[in-house]
Amino acid sequence: MQIAVKYYVIELSKYIIAFLMLMYTSLSVVSVVSAKKKLVSVCTSIQSGLMLFLLFVSFLHMTFVSGQEEYLYLFAFITLFLFFMITIVSIIYDKSDRVLLNNMCMLSGIGLCIVSRLSFAKAFRQYIITLVSFAICLAIPFFIERFKYFKELLWAYAGVGIVVLTVVLSTGRKVNGAFITYTIKGITFQPSEFVKIIYLFFLAALLYKYNSFKWILISALVTGAYVIVLVFSRDLGSALIFFVAYVMIVVMATHNYLYLLSGIVGGAIACVVAYNLFDHVKVRVIAFLDPWKYIDDQAYQVTQSLFAISSGGWTGSGLMLGRPSDIPFVNQDLIFSAVCEEFGMIFAMCLLVICLCCFCRMMMLSYRIGDKFYQIIVYGIGIMYIFQVFLTVGGGIKFIPLTGVTLPFISYGGSSVMTTYIMFFIVHGIVIKSRNYEAANDERKTTPDTKVH
Repeated sequence: MQIAVKYYVIELSKYIIAFLMLMYTSLSVVSVVSAKKKLVSVCTSIQSGLMLFLLFVSFLHMTFVSGQEEYLYLFAFITLFLFFMITIVSIIYDKSDRVLLNNMCMLSGIGLCIVSRLSFAKAFRQYIITLVSFAICLAIPFFIERFKYFKELLWAYAGVGIVVLTVVLSTGRKVNGAFITYTIKGITFQPSEFVKIIYLFFLAALLYKYNSFKWILISALVTGAYVIVLVFSRDLGSALIFFVAYVMIVVMATHNYLYLLSGIVGGAIACVVAYNLFDHVKVRVIAFLDPWKYIDDQAYQVTQSLFAISSGGWTGSGLMLGRPSDIPFVNQDLIFSAVCEEFGMIFAMCLLVICLCCFCRMMMLSYRIGDKFYQIIVYGIGIMYIFQVFLTVGGGIKFIPLTGVTLPFISYGGSSVMTTYIMFFIVHGIVIKSRNYEAANDERKTTPDTKVH
């Protein structure tokens, strides 16, 4: 009898999780497209409850399957953190964007959930990293509001970013064939993740003021220096993100679509050069073109990913009931495949819609910001975020060759998680600054002139 009850609870939870995810995603779409503040407020409030209930069912499912109560304890810690994050940010920064905040919390919760299924120890470590990231990020809107010299540090941004990447290239630790990590006093991190932020500030500091061909050429040379160092470090995924972000930001800042055409041509040439220079690029292209021919060798990672995705069906095999560990580096490169296998395609597609909602929200917020410097930063963060999602998911489903980048908020990784939090809180800080400025302007307009003439 007890076994039968356990079986029905496990089976039922799969459908409940899919339904809750579908509901949350629908409200997320409504929140992004609606211009009615009251409707958005109601949607975001309901989302908070759906988010916590979904995570509760997911962790309860893992507890039933594994028989280990530690998953419920982790759920309790995650719930306290997410509740605290939503509450404290809403209280301290009442003009923060609640739609973006909710989606950020949802993605973080899903990430901690799927990582805990793959490795409880790694999930707890990721939880600590998330706590530290939030503690750091809580101060970001405060500094953005009060620090007035962000626009004046153009060459400091350019120099610091290139120097940091060069130091990693020359003295960093080699991981999976690439020089991408650095260790200080036992703490290992990936500097290129943080340099992305510095690079965006460089582009914003240059392009908000200058958009002539001369300055575009200067920005291209500096960007080329970033990309070349990353290429020599064999961090080609990051190099691709930097390049695409540069092209899209230049087009946005200048409204000249010839730069987009030049970027496409230049990118195509760079891909051909990379294919001929780097053996691991050739391996990934071969695996992409004909994975079944090299299923036991070069394409093993890709084929295992495809097996995992196809075996999940619409509602998934259930947490801890699939075999995602058969995929090499599943915690980082191919965690989306694990989501497809155990949560199911409905859940996975909803996850992508939430990511798309984050991107669309950033584009909308960027459009409404009056200051071009901050507008470029928000736009650039949105481009980098959604392109990284595309690279990760596209590689996992064999839409494009594997690039080895992580899925923001979801994949395991300290630097990736912290950097994504910082980028999202930079957006919050800029939005708060913009809304405070608009509120001050409205107040000045509505205040009657009390001068005596």
